[in-house]
Amino acid sequence: MINRRFVLTGLAALAGAGILPRSSQAQTASGIINAVEFGLIPGGPDDQTIKLNALLAKASSSGQQIFLPPGAYIASGVQFPAYVNLLGVSGKSRLLFGGKSSLLSAHGSNHVQLNGLVIDGDGRPLGDSVRGLLEASNVARLVLDDCQIVGARKNAVDLFKCGGRIEATRISGASDAAIFAADSTGLEITGNEINDCGNGGILVQRYEQGRDGTIITGNRIGKTRADAGGTGQNGNAINIFRANNVVVSNNVINDSAFSAIRGNSASNLQITGNNCSVSGETAIYSEFAFEGAIIANNLVDGAANGISMVNFDSGGRLGTCSGNLVRNLSTKGPYPGTFGIGISVEADISVTGNVVENAPLYGIQLGWGAYMRNVIATGNIIRTSGEGVYVSVVEGVGSAIISDNIIQGSRNGGIVGHSWSDVTVKDLTQKSARIYPNLTVERNVIN
Repeated sequence: MINRRFVLTGLAALAGAGILPRSSQAQTASGIINAVEFGLIPGGPDDQTIKLNALLAKASSSGQQIFLPPGAYIASGVQFPAYVNLLGVSGKSRLLFGGKSSLLSAHGSNHVQLNGLVIDGDGRPLGDSVRGLLEASNVARLVLDDCQIVGARKNAVDLFKCGGRIEATRISGASDAAIFAADSTGLEITGNEINDCGNGGILVQRYEQGRDGTIITGNRIGKTRADAGGTGQNGNAINIFRANNVVVSNNVINDSAFSAIRGNSASNLQITGNNCSVSGETAIYSEFAFEGAIIANNLVDGAANGISMVNFDSGGRLGTCSGNLVRNLSTKGPYPGTFGIGISVEADISVTGNVVENAPLYGIQLGWGAYMRNVIATGNIIRTSGEGVYVSVVEGVGSAIISDNIIQGSRNGGIVGHSWSDVTVKDLTQKSARIYPNLTVERNVIN
């Protein structure tokens, strides 16, 4: 049996050296449970699930924190009770999946907190009914802090109706998504590093559209693939689906098979201050049945399309697109389609103060065929594009104001009227604009 005084002295030394989180330092002297004293063996060759589940139940009843010393602990089917506070030494304390259906799950817990743990799926397949290496549902507060999650054959973290935060955690090599969160109840995902995931980075969704309020900020996300294929349901670094009132801000995103940030049927969505590079399709998307979106102060460098706020035919409307820098777009996308557009909008949207450079098809696209209403493009700079501004002139479309823009080096026209993809009016700055009383085209500088 290990001497308890020795263990607590060692824990205090770790706390003093800054290895243990500050939140745990006070607990080192007031009843923290050391897993080794309970019979778990760091680096032991056998599955330790039974002992770990028993220890979790004991600590839950007394409200104590469990400390896992450095080493690997093989486990499968770990069931978190009502209260869990599990602490390891960052990068050293490893929960290693033993291959029996699931690794970690929590259902109906009040508080689950994991600090400083490596959660390792070892590339082993999960059971058919298991969705993630760490799976939680109806957890009032889930906290992942300074953890590392690797080798998940499905989602690394799979949440349903959970609140809490995922912070300063490193996730890599998940076969599906790094974080999948459905019907969340006050979730914050902040300051994480996510890399090399098979079908998505961070996915926030609701099974029926409604208020969600998840905050996604300050994450670094790289190399998001779309191994399961499709035309946008996979391959997005951040994907918001049917979840309203979500904030996506100040993330650094690189190398996404489809979008860096994709909002699908997500109303009252804020996408601000993100740095997005090398997106295979549309870098930033607000699409389908959304009402209300703010896309502001983002940087997009390298994508098939830059920013799209579209699908008025499905009810997509109402937003602002301002202060963004969009550059270096391509006409090549992951499937046959129309690419090379800097910014495209359709209904009840103001496009102001953006800079678009090197958009080979259109710098700014206003409307698509019959789908245009109440759009403004003013105070933008468009350089070296195919056409500077595309505007729909199909009979029956709504109003558009195109004013005070600088358009330089547009090879195929400055402000061009279109009927769907066909050019109808080559130069709307001339008298031909008078034919369309719904259009105001004035004070633009084109050279």
